[in-house]
Amino acid sequence: MKKVHPEFAFQSRELEGQIEGTLGDPPNRKNYDMMVQALVSEYANGDGLDDVNMMAFALVDRIRFTDPKGLIREAYDYEGGDPAKVFAMANCDGDDEGRAMYAAICDNHPELARQAIVTAFLYKNQARWEDDDQSLDQLAKDDEGDDDELDETSADDGFTQLFDQDGGERE
Repeated sequence: MKKVHPEFAFQSRELEGQIEGTLGDPPNRKNYDMMVQALVSEYANGDGLDDVNMMAFALVDRIRFTDPKGLIREAYDYEGGDPAKVFAMANCDGDDEGRAMYAAICDNHPELARQAIVTAFLYKNQARWEDDDQSLDQLAKDDEGDDDELDETSADDGFTQLFDQDGGERE
């Protein structure tokens, strides 16, 4: 399993949340399809939001990936990379509007489109990658646990109340 750039991991998780939120509970496929269709139409017309997740949302059901290994390699660098190289690793050839959308985003927003394509790929292929463990347990692993202790430079309650004219009592 390959590690990916933390921002790609974040964007992929955000995309998952957006999709689940749009589907709702219980899932309402009609609303979801209307949302995706609206996004696809906007991007196909050369409009649409300059947002990685919205673009990935528009792409996710229409895009086909032709070079998964290459896309995993591209997921290592969020800001860099060659957009044209990524564009060649995927397509939206299933329908005319999907093709028009893909061409428009690649022409009008190359770097954003590169990020959206990689984000959509990571969302659809979650078993192929892993990100850094940001859980509280992992973050606390090297913590020395002395956060609760006052050191010599800390102000205690007696000192801070000198400057509190109400004596610490608030209504």
